[in-house]
Amino acid sequence: MAKEVKVDSKEVGLVAGLNLFNFFLGTKDLHYGLWNDGLDVTVQNLPEAQKRYSDFLISHFPEDVKTILDVGCGAGGLATELLSRGYQVQGVSPSPLLSEAAQSQAGDDFKIHHGRFEDVKFSVNEKFDMVMFSESFQYITLNMVLDKAQSLLRPGGYIVICDFFKTDAPGKSVVGGGHKFIEFQKVLNDSGLNVLEEKDITKETAPNLDLVNQMGRDLLLPTMKLIGYTFKNNRPWLSKFFTWKFRKKLDKIDYKYLSGERNAESFAKYKIYKFYLLQRD
Repeated sequence: MAKEVKVDSKEVGLVAGLNLFNFFLGTKDLHYGLWNDGLDVTVQNLPEAQKRYSDFLISHFPEDVKTILDVGCGAGGLATELLSRGYQVQGVSPSPLLSEAAQSQAGDDFKIHHGRFEDVKFSVNEKFDMVMFSESFQYITLNMVLDKAQSLLRPGGYIVICDFFKTDAPGKSVVGGGHKFIEFQKVLNDSGLNVLEEKDITKETAPNLDLVNQMGRDLLLPTMKLIGYTFKNNRPWLSKFFTWKFRKKLDKIDYKYLSGERNAESFAKYKIYKFYLLQRD
């Protein structure tokens, strides 16, 4: 009898969020938006901010880039845009649900390598002009990621990293994720890669957390209160048991999404969002 594979709740949450954003806002992207040039930070402007993020990324691609490996391709939004601009793109995704969404969005010509970047095997002769990490670098083992990426590049090929890292600020961030920036700098210095461009876009990406805070306050909190009120009045004993049984998880949700701590100011304190264009010899 085949062993059942447990479904990752975070993966389900990402796909659910993607479906909501697609239904209400018409966006199929999962990445942060870039809030520059006076763009008002509103939910309605998120698709435009995400487009600006993609445009920013692509505008820094060298002219000799034709083939790209999109590591952590998510729901395929960025890959779809790259394909429409004439690039040849393959993806890497460890998520079955997101891979399905990416394949549906980007089309059958978009080849997806299924699995973790650390584990995926590539043909010895398969080389790319660029390996790209768009908000996926933080999920990959730091001490091997640049070496493997370089092994997949043709001579003179490029690596793009656009992601956030942890600062050395004291305290704990409510926003998880990110390698320690000081550790990344050491790995980068030891990699032998040439740094062609480095940009700090923390200021332009931090406002995304204000949107998350707003959605928690204006959507998630009222919904949870309504469900709790109904549950408490209609099934009081079951409500008490549920609250006791899952109190730690409920407290965690309350702190992460409803406390107001998940905001731009906190993000800018504990995270630094960087863009890098690197080149191998």
